[in-house]
Amino acid sequence: MIPHYIFFWILLFSIFAFAWWRGGTEEKIAASVCVLATIVTHFVASPLAQRYSTVETGLLGIDLAVLLAFVAIALYSTRFWPLWTAGFQLTVTMSHMLKGVDLDLLPRAYAAAAVFWSYPILFVIVVGTWRARKVRLIRFPAG
Repeated sequence: MIPHYIFFWILLFSIFAFAWWRGGTEEKIAASVCVLATIVTHFVASPLAQRYSTVETGLLGIDLAVLLAFVAIALYSTRFWPLWTAGFQLTVTMSHMLKGVDLDLLPRAYAAAAVFWSYPILFVIVVGTWRARKVRLIRFPAG
């Protein structure tokens, strides 16, 4: 069985490639933000033994930046899917706030809340990319 982090990297880069191959500007930016945030996460995360035992301020900063990027995409876009990514990212960001409010929150629960929503965000980007391609083909049919 593939370890979950390898599965995530494969999924992430597959969706990134799909967005750049078939997506519009919004899909490309959203997929790029996800890749960049994932890479930067590895440089700011606490050591594994201490991770999620306190508020992960580095991850909070990244998640806030991603939230701002997704909100900007949603404000710029005429499509609906960016609202979903912004909403899911808001949930991720709120997980850090919950840990700050309740320091007794179990690290596994905090980690699950902070990490889980990455998958629905990627799924929404795939759907947005697929629909962007479909709309373009309807508006501009190939020869």
